[in-house]
Amino acid sequence: MTTRRTVVQGLAVAGVMAALPGFPSAAFAQSTTAADLAVAGPLGDVWMGKEDAKVTMIEYASMTCSHCAHFHEKTWPTLKSKYIDSGKVRFTLREFPLDPLATAGFMLARCDGNDKYYAITDLLFDKQREWAFTDKPVDALSKLMKQAGFTQEKFEACLKNQQIYDAVNWVKDRAAEKLGVNSTPTFYINGQVQRGALSIEELDKILTPLVGG
Repeated sequence: MTTRRTVVQGLAVAGVMAALPGFPSAAFAQSTTAADLAVAGPLGDVWMGKEDAKVTMIEYASMTCSHCAHFHEKTWPTLKSKYIDSGKVRFTLREFPLDPLATAGFMLARCDGNDKYYAITDLLFDKQREWAFTDKPVDALSKLMKQAGFTQEKFEACLKNQQIYDAVNWVKDRAAEKLGVNSTPTFYINGQVQRGALSIEELDKILTPLVGG
């Protein structure tokens, strides 16, 4: 049985990322239903935007995915201001860690419940190169988390939390097995799958007809 010890052991090997598991074929995504997508993980979804928005957008991402970081640097600010803050789109970010370090990042984002989820995931995406691609990623991640108010004791305790570890991996495993997610970022926009770090221009073409101009 995989436990949180896997995270700790994986993090101890600086610069080494776990091999990607053999995910199901993307063909499974063709049978995705609204009911399938509506199932949140054990820790719940953290939604942004109006509950009655015309468009629901779900992103599956990995904290160590450079394409995900690119999306959140280049596309996310405009997506948030133009569509989410204006009430046109309801958005949530779901965990799909591709390696132990990414799992740790999501665990830290969930450590204080959901109140700081986006503050921490935004921080980790913004500073990804400073912690995810260094010789000593654990030390770099610990240092970065101090900016979010974590003590070293809290940092270590969070990464030993079996409940959070299991919950993060439950979301990833279900997305792979049930939805056919096999890469990051993967988006579901009103149930339709879109893969890759979409530009705001690409999103405009998808969202404009859905939100009514």
